[in-house]
Formats: sequence, C-alpha cells, structure tokens
Amino acid sequence: MRPGQTFPDQYEALLTSKLGSVQALLQHLQLPEAEVFRSPSEHYRLRAEFRVWHEGDDLFHIMFDPSTKERVRIDHFPIADKRISDMMPVLLQLLKGNDELRRRLYQIDYLTGLSGELLITLIYKRPLDENWQQAANTLKQQLADYAPLDLIGRARKQKIELDRDFIIEQLQVKQRTLRYQQIENSFTQPNGEVNQHMLSWTCDVATQLKGDLLELYCGNGNFSLALAAHFDQVIATEISRKSIRSAQYNCHLNQINNVQVLQISAEDVSAALLQGSKLKQLDLSELQLNTVLVDPPRAGLDPATVELVSRFNDIIYISCNPETLKVNLDELDKTHRIERFAVFDQFPYTHHLESGVWLRKKTSP
Repeated sequence: MRPGQTFPDQYEALLTSKLGSVQALLQHLQLPEAEVFRSPSEHYRLRAEFRVWHEGDDLFHIMFDPSTKERVRIDHFPIADKRISDMMPVLLQLLKGNDELRRRLYQIDYLTGLSGELLITLIYKRPLDENWQQAANTLKQQLADYAPLDLIGRARKQKIELDRDFIIEQLQVKQRTLRYQQIENSFTQPNGEVNQHMLSWTCDVATQLKGDLLELYCGNGNFSLALAAHFDQVIATEISRKSIRSAQYNCHLNQINNVQVLQISAEDVSAALLQGSKLKQLDLSELQLNTVLVDPPRAGLDPATVELVSRFNDIIYISCNPETLKVNLDELDKTHRIERFAVFDQFPYTHHLESGVWLRKKTSP
C-alpha cells in the first residue's frame, strides 16, 4: 500500500479485522463487549510531514515506503485533513517560482485542527536570513486567501516564527467546546474526530466516579481539561516542559481552575505516592485520589507504575499498543476487574488500534 492511500469501501472490514486481533490478544481476560469508535474513512489526519524532492525545475512532496524504503511522490494525500490536502499543491506551486524559498528546502510539515487553523513549517538545510523572512511574509499573504494560517521557518539552530508557533484547536466534548493550544513540533492527537470520541468516552466513565483524579503523561492537557468538570481536583503530571506550559496555557484559555500541572515523571510520582511523601510540595493528605488516568507511550507502564495504579479504586487506561496493554492488564487483573472496554480507530488502514479500559477495584470476598 502506498503511503497515504485510502480504501473507503474496505474500511469496515479492516476495522473488524483489527478489532478481532485485539480481542484475541486479550481473550483470557473477562472483557465486556467492545465499544467501537470509528474514524472518517478519508481526510482524518490533522498532521502530515513530507520530505521535499527537487528535480530540475520541479518540486514535490515525497514519503518513503515503509516496506521497500523507496521514495514515493505524493501529489494526492487523501488521509490528510482537507485543509492540508488542498493546500499542498497550492504551496508547491508558489514555492516553485520563488528561488529564495525553494533553495535547499528539505521538509514541509503541516498542522491543522478541527478549528480550521493551519500551521506550515518549512525546514531547510541552510541558514535563514532577512531575505528569507521577507519572501516568507509575502508567501503567507499569498496563502491567506486559502486558509487562516501561520508560517514557520526552521534550519539548524534556527526557528523563525512569522507570528506564532501554534494553532488553537476546538473540540466538542459532551456539549462543551474546549480550546487547546497545539504547538508545532510537539505531540498532539492526529485524528481530531476520534480524539473527540476518546474524550467523550472518558467523560462518560467519569460521571460514575468521584473525588480527585491523578493523571500521568498529561501532555498538553488533552484529557485533563475534559475531565476537570467531573472531579474536585485534577493533578496532572508530565515531564516535558513544553507540554506543561501548553497544559497550563490551555487551563487558562478554558477558565479551568481545578487542574494542577506538575513537572514530574511517572516513576517519581510512583515513588512519592508509595512512600507517602509530598508530591512537588503538594500535601497528598488533603486529596481524595480515588481515580488515576494513564495514557502511556507505546512501551506501556513500567512495573513501579503498575504497582502504583493498582492501589487506586478506579483506573482509566488509554493505550496505543495492545501488546503492552496486555502485559499491564495481566498484572492489574489481579486487583481490578474490567468494567468497560473501547477501541478508537485513530489510524485507519494501519494495524494500529487505540484502546480505552476502565478498571475498578475488586471487592474482598
């Protein structure tokens, strides 16, 4: 399959196959019926990154085939949001006629959101100067008729922002509109429609919970903001300073006052809670941390964090890797039962399938 291809008439069959594989992997657990959240079959991806290939006077996007490693010319990219796919040929046409902007252009990154905002990053293998900035300002004006956008130039140890380096995303979650700063060159959920499903599902689970929430791996506050309305306090932890600043910005943007964002690793959170010590000067005795939400990287939860979360009454586990989810659930099954199980098709036409699991502490016999 060529990079970026879609097969809308095969979407349901491919999703059913992926779901079957995950269910088979977890069949030894007492899974409830899976709640399935589908993606649009085309134009669902809000981020796209392309290398730029120069061939005489021509200039085009390329990607590399994951199987053969061969370069593939990309003239049409139907998995990308319409704002990206429509902008791609327009941008290239303008770049082709501008020696200043095309010279040693190496990569183009696109970031958009359901809000309609668009951010384009041009990455070079040469230093950028005032001539580049003047030409880039002219390019931005030329593109303004197509979409509200910002433009960034990058080179080694250089980053030039013509205005800002982020978009403001808008997501609909349970009749609420939440706004998120999403910064260029940092992680954001790539499928906006499915992300809305994920947030709504976790909020639906949270309506049955109470007390305070501990969140590990909070990123830019994607889940923190949505869940804040369902808990007295949310203690959100993250290691990346950029993500922490963005999460704090997003709390202010949405006038949410019951979320505290702490810079601390999941491992250090585990150590502090297991030892009963303070968490970044936060007095844990004043909180009712009944629920924990984890959205770990593909490696899953390390043993110390599994031990930590097993002490909570309720666990909301968002997983991007069924294999490591299985490993973690095999341990958590000793202390918790699975109340709800959901799958979210963030990446159609790939083998990847995100999962959501709500686990509740088993009562003593």
